[in-house]
Amino acid sequence: MISWPFLLAVLVFLSVQFAIRNPEFVEHYYSKRLYPSFAKFFSSFSSLISFSLWDVFWVLIIFLIISGLVLIAIKKIKPRWFILRTLQLLALLYSLFYIGWGYNYFRPKIENRIGWERTKPDEVIFRSILDTVITYTNRNYTVISPGDYSKIDSLVEESYRINSIGLGIDFPNGTRRPKTMIFSSFYGKLGVSGYFGPFFNEIHVNSYLLPMDYPFVLAHEKAHQFGITSEAEANLIAFIICVKSGDLRLKYSGYQSLLFYFLKDASQMKDYKEYLGKVNKLVIDDLRFRQKYYHNLENKNFSDMQTAANNVYLKANKIEKGVKNYDQVVSLVISWYHNSNLNRE
Repeated sequence: MISWPFLLAVLVFLSVQFAIRNPEFVEHYYSKRLYPSFAKFFSSFSSLISFSLWDVFWVLIIFLIISGLVLIAIKKIKPRWFILRTLQLLALLYSLFYIGWGYNYFRPKIENRIGWERTKPDEVIFRSILDTVITYTNRNYTVISPGDYSKIDSLVEESYRINSIGLGIDFPNGTRRPKTMIFSSFYGKLGVSGYFGPFFNEIHVNSYLLPMDYPFVLAHEKAHQFGITSEAEANLIAFIICVKSGDLRLKYSGYQSLLFYFLKDASQMKDYKEYLGKVNKLVIDDLRFRQKYYHNLENKNFSDMQTAANNVYLKANKIEKGVKNYDQVVSLVISWYHNSNLNRE
């Protein structure tokens, strides 16, 4: 009874090593067969509850650890017993994480899953698509308000339903009920706009998130619920889901979110200011306000710590670029445009 969590963790660890070397096996047996069943089971339960089970779960874990340390201090329990139980808990959480969602980290890359041709970096193509993104961001400019969130959720779901086959996504994959982070202020200081809670298959959005970012962030976190673990792929899918929608709010959120990444990459170009001059003043005002708003919201020390921890976590799960994986959405979008043009020919 004492050793079974450790034995389970060892088995999971060995299976992870196997999964790393056999992505096609993971895709066929776990991502396409087992995970959708887990997602349906856990999300059907968690969606019945309005608050975040994930946040409450971690509060209880922290409470139990603090309580254990207090009991050790007053000599009600032995340190050895407490350490053993803590290690058992960690072993169990490690196992449940991979069984319930984490094996998706080892599935093939998106270009292999859906048969894309991955394009090589090319400045001419980059400039062309940057122009396209600027044009459509300007064209779809609109104002989004928190009162739109319920309708936006429905529109994002509909876009996933329509585009799921082309993106290799198993729809409906359970039930997705967006939840507000209980500790939104704290997460805002960390620079976290949303996250997916794998133990309960929950989607979370920060209450401090700007309305212009809500559709894109919501679509991004839903991509994780569909078994997309790469941050770059989740950004790509969020972009496609938004811009493929017929709704102006989703389109604008998708294009302006992507424009941020493209302008970041373009900032080293000699004619960067010329491209910046093509952006509509209303869009520029949004981007500047966005940058200032999140900068004021974040606590640099907390944010740096969270970034470092997330970097270690992503690299441990074979996301080689760590937090830089978010920025790799630019190359994926270029490939998406390339393959979209191939399909038209």
